[in-house]
Amino acid sequence: MVVLVIIATLAAVIAPAVFRNVGDSKTTAARSQIELFAMALGAYRLDNDVYPSSEQGLEALRSTPTTGDAPRRWRGPYVSKVLAPDPWGRAWLYVSPGRANPESFDLYSLGRDGKLGGEGEDADITSWGGPVQP
Repeated sequence: MVVLVIIATLAAVIAPAVFRNVGDSKTTAARSQIELFAMALGAYRLDNDVYPSSEQGLEALRSTPTTGDAPRRWRGPYVSKVLAPDPWGRAWLYVSPGRANPESFDLYSLGRDGKLGGEGEDADITSWGGPVQP
């Protein structure tokens, strides 16, 4: 019985720290993925003089776009793996030209809650480091 009490006490103390670290790691992973996508989008732009359109989306980094204006010199794939969703299992949000970055693109995740704004793990994670404007 004493062993169970000790284990329960340890679980109560350690569990919040462990779950906080899981949330932090997902946020860090999302930031890293955005940076990788941004580099691939930069390479796409160098080859084609423009970023993929919103309609073409991030899939233009994997295969030659079949919608919108055809790229001039597509030399992809610009990413080597299938485009994974954000760490919370949702599709990345990509807009080009962007609202926050009208000369390039906006790439972001709405965090754990999938809603605009929020704090901590629920906060938006963006390619420009600021909040998403509705």
